[in-house]
Amino acid sequence: MSYAWLSRSCCAVLAGGMLLAGCSDGGGGDPPSRTAPGPSASAKPETSPASPDPGAKPTALDFVPDPARAPKTPADAARLATTILSGGPGSWGPGYVARTPYLSPQGYWPVLAEGCDWENGAPPSTVLHSVTAYMELPASGGKGTVRVTSTVTVHRTEDAADWEMAETLEEALRCPDQLLRAGERVSGLMSLGNAYGVGGNTTASDTVNERGKYLKDGVPGEHYYGWSQSRLGQVTVAVSAKGAAGHEEQELATAMAHASVAMLIRAETALEATQ
Repeated sequence: MSYAWLSRSCCAVLAGGMLLAGCSDGGGGDPPSRTAPGPSASAKPETSPASPDPGAKPTALDFVPDPARAPKTPADAARLATTILSGGPGSWGPGYVARTPYLSPQGYWPVLAEGCDWENGAPPSTVLHSVTAYMELPASGGKGTVRVTSTVTVHRTEDAADWEMAETLEEALRCPDQLLRAGERVSGLMSLGNAYGVGGNTTASDTVNERGKYLKDGVPGEHYYGWSQSRLGQVTVAVSAKGAAGHEEQELATAMAHASVAMLIRAETALEATQ
């Protein structure tokens, strides 16, 4: 595996191929979910590459999975998910910390109901394991608290993971306004899916991105909401951010990109065939 694509595209994983400032040039250090109802307990700037030619045929993703390393049982999948999340809050950048509880309970699976409300459901039979990590950037210096999540879902097959991506893309189209939980909602969601080589996606087999506004009862104004999911083989990784006063969209979108690419690197390292 080559880590070169981290420096090329740590921010290209975002919607519409929009490249963001603040990406690393590949130097040392750790590379920098869907937001649904969580547990009630609750340097040098990258030079943007030219946009891909819409008529050009994308090259294949430089990832060849090793069938012998593919998880086949829930226990295997749980170990892989733990590895992918091993960067913890540090994958998001300086200042991010774990929330309590840090991980979602076993069997947690959010479902977008017909009324566009998020509810707790049961994982489909195609899922070996899914877990969400809850983190935040605490309020400081007059800025509000940003809450973020990282989710890893390991499917039994690549096709099953592909179906999850398709269903996720449809959710924002069906429900541009969604109730996350009592007192929290997102509105004006826009969703975009890009296969590898399209729209700036140079990190994963597929990506789906959502952007909208986050609103919380008792908190004045509308704030940034972002969610991004990527697929690599039979694994999907997702990151989400609910903004707060004093935090700019670019800042949070860049943090999402760093966290997403960090997880993709760990997934690729764990699953690809050795040379």
